[in-house]
Amino acid sequence: MKTSKLLVASAVFALSAGLSLGLGGCAQGDTPVIAPVTMDANDLQGATVDLVVGQVLNINTGDLAVDSYTGEVEDGSVAEFVAGREEGGTTYNPGVTALAEGSTTVVMTNSDGGIQPLEFTVEVSAK
Repeated sequence: MKTSKLLVASAVFALSAGLSLGLGGCAQGDTPVIAPVTMDANDLQGATVDLVVGQVLNINTGDLAVDSYTGEVEDGSVAEFVAGREEGGTTYNPGVTALAEGSTTVVMTNSDGGIQPLEFTVEVSAK
């Protein structure tokens, strides 16, 4: 009985070690995962946000509707504004996607009115 438990434990260990090695190889592909940078809209005024190419700035709008913001990017070759939306029961915050190395100004306005436009700089570097 002890021998069969030992063999089962050894087999389980070997299987889990093999799976770990196999799955570990998947995570080391040519395209590394770049975590988004999340900031509150209230913290963006006058800020400089550092991103790498392919990275996203996720903007938390707080109590304001995610689709109430629009954005203008001065240099569309460096970054692009992505509008917030609600779709299929899921809420997507507005954001900025880094496209290429460089620096650009982003101005966000809110359709609710009475809210000062948010102006900030996005600095994009290579991966």
